[in-house]
Amino acid sequence: MPESSTAVSDGRADLVEIDRAECLRLLATADLGRVIYTEGAMPAAHPVTYVLDGEEIVFRSAGGPTLVAATRGAVVAFQVDRIDAEDHTGWSVLGIGQAYEVTDRSRLSALVRLLHSPWPPSRGGHTISMPLARLTGRRLVAH
Repeated sequence: MPESSTAVSDGRADLVEIDRAECLRLLATADLGRVIYTEGAMPAAHPVTYVLDGEEIVFRSAGGPTLVAATRGAVVAFQVDRIDAEDHTGWSVLGIGQAYEVTDRSRLSALVRLLHSPWPPSRGGHTISMPLARLTGRRLVAH
């Protein structure tokens, strides 16, 4: 697992930058993350279940501010992390991209097959995709 040499220490652990390939691998191991967007000129975060489709984060929204931000082509962020507070290890990945609503029926059908938990076709809502234009990550490594 390639890692860069940039590290920051807090005395108990080091933060080590990880490359894009490792960030993608880590994103594929989780299914819950946070969409970070602007709502009323203020930052907001919303937890969502998601799937990684190539280099795009895909999630569902029933509507509201997350959907509004996403379907207007807004630049949003997406964060996933796994931290073990006891042994001071873990990782965090942050992606940034311009979100859009997936409307192509064949892609929507393919995405349903990728999901860890089913999204019933009869359930209302919208499917949002965010290509990962920028992707950064850090690993927390104990001494």
